[in-house]
Amino acid sequence: MTDATTSQPLQFGWEEWIALPDLGVPAIKAKVDTGARTSALHAFDIETFGPSTRPKVRFTVHPIPGRDDLVIPCSAPILDRREVASSNGERELRYVIESTLCVNGDSWPIEITLTNRSTMASRMLLGRQALKDHISIVATDRFLQPELSYDVYHTSKMRAVQPKRALRIAVLSREDNYSTRRLVEEGEARGHSVEVIDTTRCYMAINALAPEVHYDGKRLPRYDAVIPRIGASVTAYGAAVIRQFETIGTFCVNPSAGITASRDKLYAHQLMARARVGMPNTAFAASPKDTGNLIDLVGTAPLIVKLLESTQGKGVVLAETRKAAESVIDAFRGLKANFLVQDFVKEAAGEDIRCLVIGGRVVASMKRTGAEGDFRSNLHRGGTAKSVRITRAERETAIRAARVFDLSLAGVDLLRAESGPKVLEVNSSPGFEGIEGATSRNIAGALYDMIEARVRPAPVRRRKTSG
Repeated sequence: MTDATTSQPLQFGWEEWIALPDLGVPAIKAKVDTGARTSALHAFDIETFGPSTRPKVRFTVHPIPGRDDLVIPCSAPILDRREVASSNGERELRYVIESTLCVNGDSWPIEITLTNRSTMASRMLLGRQALKDHISIVATDRFLQPELSYDVYHTSKMRAVQPKRALRIAVLSREDNYSTRRLVEEGEARGHSVEVIDTTRCYMAINALAPEVHYDGKRLPRYDAVIPRIGASVTAYGAAVIRQFETIGTFCVNPSAGITASRDKLYAHQLMARARVGMPNTAFAASPKDTGNLIDLVGTAPLIVKLLESTQGKGVVLAETRKAAESVIDAFRGLKANFLVQDFVKEAAGEDIRCLVIGGRVVASMKRTGAEGDFRSNLHRGGTAKSVRITRAERETAIRAARVFDLSLAGVDLLRAESGPKVLEVNSSPGFEGIEGATSRNIAGALYDMIEARVRPAPVRRRKTSG
C-alpha cells in the first residue's frame, strides 16, 4: 500500500467502500460527512483495559447493517477521549483511536471515535480529518472508488488476514513464582494485558441468564483467555472457578474436567489405560486383606507405593522388598490414605523425561536425574535437569497422554523402559523455570503463540435466539 499523498487526487462520493485492516475490517460502507471533524465507527461492548499509562480499548464491530450476528472483535490503543456533538445535538464522551484507512490501494492513518450507531444507516462516518486536502467530494454520487463486497466475511481466507490484537488475559494463581512472573512478562511484551487473579478470592454468581465471576467486590471483566495455575490444595475450588469461566464462554487453556481428572491419580491412570497409553503396571485396593494380591498384580519387588494426592515427589516411597512394601502399605492404610502400587522401572535408573506439550505439540523436553541416593527425579527435591532429544515414540506418547485430558498445556513425565515409554504423570500446571533453564526454550512464548491462534479475531456468527 502507498501513502495517498503521493497518489493521484481521489474523488469520493457521499458514500464509499473502505477497509480498516488494522481492525480486521476488510470491507465496510462509509458515509462522507464534511461537517464532522473526526470519523466515527459503530462499536459495541466498548471496554477499556491495560495500564493507566498505556490504556487500550476493545470493542466489537458489526460491519454489515442488519447483520448483528456477524461480530468482529477489535482492540486498539486509546489516543484520547473527546466530547463529540452528534447530528441531533447530543453530546457524548467517546474514545478516540487511530487506524489505517485503505481505498483502492492507497492508505493513510485516520482518527476514529467509537460510538453506538445502531440507529444510523451507515456503520462508518468519514469526517474531515480522514479526507485530507487531496480528496475531492462529489456530493451527488456514490461509490466513485472500486466497490468491495461483504462476501469477504464468508470466505475461509478471512481468519488469515486478521491482525494481531491486544488480548486481556487472566492468570489464575495464588503464587508469585517464576512461572507466574514469566506469563505476565511475556504477555505484556506482546502488548497484551495480563492480570494475576488469586483463585481462592474469586466468587461466583451462578444463574442461567448471566453467570458471573466476581473478585474483590467487583464483577471480573470479559477475558479473552484464562491461564489456570491451580495448586493441588485448591483443585476442587479452582476447577469450580474455571467451570464458571467456561460457562461464560471464555477460552480456558486447560479445562476444569481435565485438571480434575489429571490430579486424581487413580482416575488418571484409568483414563490413560482406556486410551492405551503406556504406563507402569499399577494396582489399587481398599481392603487390607488384598495386600498380597495387590503386590502380585504389579510384580516383584522393588515396588513404588504412591499416595493419590502426592505432588512434587512427596508421598512416594520405594519399597526394596516385598516385606517393605507390605509395611508401607499397612502404614498408609493406618493413616486412612488412598494410594497406588506400581512396578519400579529399574532401567530408568532414577531418571525421567519431562515433555512440555502445548497445543498438541511437544515444544521442549528435559531429562531429570534424582539427587544422589534418591530414586525420585523431581527438581524440587534436589534433582538436576538437562535438555534431551526424545524419540518419536516418546513424542507421540506425550501428545496422546495430554490429549486424554484435553489439556492445551501439560507436563508429561515419562520413563524410558525396555518395552517403550511409560507415563508416570500428566501435570496440568507444569512449572516453566526448570525446563526453560534446561532447554533455553521460551515456553511462555510458545503458550502465547497457541493462545493468540485460538482467540484470533475471526468473524463470529452468534446464534440467533428464538423469541
